[in-house]
Amino acid sequence: MPTEFTDDVVLLDVREPEEWEQGHAPGAVHIPMADIPTRFAELSNDAALYVVCRQGGRSARVVAYLNQVGFDAVNVDGGMVAWQMQGRPLTADGGREATIF
Repeated sequence: MPTEFTDDVVLLDVREPEEWEQGHAPGAVHIPMADIPTRFAELSNDAALYVVCRQGGRSARVVAYLNQVGFDAVNVDGGMVAWQMQGRPLTADGGREATIF
């Protein structure tokens, strides 16, 4: 999985707002899982789309849905927990220390 995200490579974080606020990957796009059916039009069909949640369960369901509606989405195994454990960058809004767990 890439470490930089652009218009062509998107990390879609489907966690709840409270989880997002604790910490997230820099450059990720946040659309909570429940909002995906009404907001997936905000995503580009041309982008490589990686979907992440806390540990991989919710994102797997979102990937299945997105693939059914025409996207080529990939689940990020291990989610943001694995992201943090691997030492990947995290950020939080408001200058707080970012953390997932």
